[in-house]
Amino acid sequence: MSETSTARRVRKTPDQRRSELAAAAREIALEQGLDAVTLRAVASRVGVAPGLVAHYTDGMETLVADAFGALVSAELAEVAALIAAVDDAAGRIDLLLDTLLDGSRTDVTLVWVQAWGLGARAETLAARVRAEMDDWQRMLAAEVERGMDAGVFARGDADAIAWHLLAIIDGLNAHSLVRWDGQPDRRGLVRRAVAGLLGIAPERLRVR
Repeated sequence: MSETSTARRVRKTPDQRRSELAAAAREIALEQGLDAVTLRAVASRVGVAPGLVAHYTDGMETLVADAFGALVSAELAEVAALIAAVDDAAGRIDLLLDTLLDGSRTDVTLVWVQAWGLGARAETLAARVRAEMDDWQRMLAAEVERGMDAGVFARGDADAIAWHLLAIIDGLNAHSLVRWDGQPDRRGLVRRAVAGLLGIAPERLRVR
């Protein structure tokens, strides 16, 4: 006589389910882009009905915005921790440029680029994009100010320089997504521009 298993699937708490759905949204964004984060895609990744995703989230716009914010804030924390291990102000900037422009972060770059586009018609996402850009700018400004205080960089407007740096890095990384201009060495291009902004010789950025 065969026995039928009476084991029941463990029911997840609302918080567990929300965490699961959020993780799925992040995975899809990294693998396929932010525009691939749809109700059906998230439901399929988790193995539930689309209605369950709708039930446990505050709407797809919020889910997309949260996925974007989690991914880019994690990158900021990672980069900040990496450069913190370097004492020299110029070396910290150089390592930051190497890290952000070495071609290994195209997945996050695509998330950024799509967030700028999608955010034009989705205010929840736009607000999160602005907040994350502000966080990156503040981090860069603090690094520039640190170098100015140490006498390594010429004294100037650290906030404005940080916005300039952010624009250069974001622009070149966005260009790289379509292999523009045969994929030049973006780090070499940026070092010359950044050195000019900081009032130092380009070779100075090679100090670690």
